[in-house]
Amino acid sequence: MRILRVIGSMDPAYGGPCQGIRNSIPALKKLGVENEVVTLDDPSAPFISRDPFQTHALGPAKGPWQYGSRLVPWLLDNLSRFDIVIVHGLWLYYSRAAVNAVLQYRNSRSAAKMLPKLFVMPHGMLDPYFQRAPDRRLKAIRNWVYWKLVEHKLINEADGILFTCEAELLLAREPFRPYHPKRELNVGYGIQEPPAFTPAMRDAFTKQCPQIGDKPYILYLSRVHEKKGVDLLIKAYARIRKPDTPMLVIAGPGMESAYGQKLIELVKQNHLEESVLFAGMVIGDAKWGAFYGCESFVLPSHQENFGIAVVEALACGKTVLISNQVNIWREIKAAGAGIVANDTEEGTLELLMKWDELNEYEKKEMCAMARQCFERLYAIGPAASRLLETFQNEMTR
Repeated sequence: MRILRVIGSMDPAYGGPCQGIRNSIPALKKLGVENEVVTLDDPSAPFISRDPFQTHALGPAKGPWQYGSRLVPWLLDNLSRFDIVIVHGLWLYYSRAAVNAVLQYRNSRSAAKMLPKLFVMPHGMLDPYFQRAPDRRLKAIRNWVYWKLVEHKLINEADGILFTCEAELLLAREPFRPYHPKRELNVGYGIQEPPAFTPAMRDAFTKQCPQIGDKPYILYLSRVHEKKGVDLLIKAYARIRKPDTPMLVIAGPGMESAYGQKLIELVKQNHLEESVLFAGMVIGDAKWGAFYGCESFVLPSHQENFGIAVVEALACGKTVLISNQVNIWREIKAAGAGIVANDTEEGTLELLMKWDELNEYEKKEMCAMARQCFERLYAIGPAASRLLETFQNEMTR
């Protein structure tokens, strides 16, 4: 089987969808499945050449819709090589272009050869949060108009919509009409087994964040964005901080944004300069050093479709302190692998307090259950097998 992934960008700074592709492709290759990726990235972007799979960069994309004139011609020339096309994400030019190209390709051939199959993976982009958030009112109107004119065709004309968990599947039915996908498929999601801990990982992280030394810390590792609730985390941390409270490390891209600067001011206002550390984006050994070295991982997000960083923390045997807006919270809570509360300041305070109240034995037990949760639900090998089985079943329909 040959699969083509269509995505706007493979830039690691964009997080989830491109990282999910990087996790999935090697595991599928072990099952005999070949994957290629087509993007509208600039071909000279350094991350393009780092991946072990073939990526066709046809950009750079232009304008807010991220238009790329080379995409449709390339697809029409290459679709015959693939059995499956997966469109990762919504709302930009590349997703509509992929559907148009597949339909055009099918119409040029007999009904008996209507391949490849077309699937869309929204990656949480149909979550009602984006239509209801007070700071997104204009964008919500724009999305509704765009849905009526364009995007509903992508969803309704695809052979199936792929969801990472049951919560995402159910939430996707709420915000837009008409919504009539041919198939809704909960295929799950997985990540690669993290590399085993080495001292080099600890050294790489402490080199990037030297203030931490050998002090205990709680880790936030994700994009620095208002949706993630980092301001709630700082406010709650200020309320719980005592002399023996672990430090709070905030790692991830986005500190140069207006929201990032607001967080720096918030730390100063609460006199937390010695307790809250901004590490910036961490990758490679530094990233894994941050995970392995932390006491627990925290993400009080207002909306999180899956949360790859959450699962990476579980894989490293770390308890996760998350809001009930992280779509996999039910599975994590049922597994005893984390603490869950509302995505409010009070809820975030509850997360930190409940973790702080545990004794050392209880903390170790919860960390062990975190690792077991990863192995059972989110390891990439079983997830890749489930995805392949789904496609094999769909190819026979």
